[in-house]
Amino acid sequence: MTAEALSGTASPGPRPRIRRGVRLSYDKVRNTPVVLHPEGVLIPNPTATAVLELCDGEHSLTEIARLLADRYDAVQPEQIRSLLDRLADKQVVEWT
Repeated sequence: MTAEALSGTASPGPRPRIRRGVRLSYDKVRNTPVVLHPEGVLIPNPTATAVLELCDGEHSLTEIARLLADRYDAVQPEQIRSLLDRLADKQVVEWT
């Protein structure tokens, strides 16, 4: 993580949120978190689940990276941005 991101001096930037019609849920049959969206079901890994839990339109990418750095070793803002871009391509998240 960059020093700028850790210090909070970076501009907050856009804030991701889960799109309307998409839901992060827990599937008791699969015993795992799932993302239910119009095109189907995604099964996110634990880090992706943590990112999605913070996609509320309130947290910026910088804030999400800072919060996850406390929970996971070696989380990079670029990795989070890449994940969110892929989820945006699948119409799961949008930037506000």
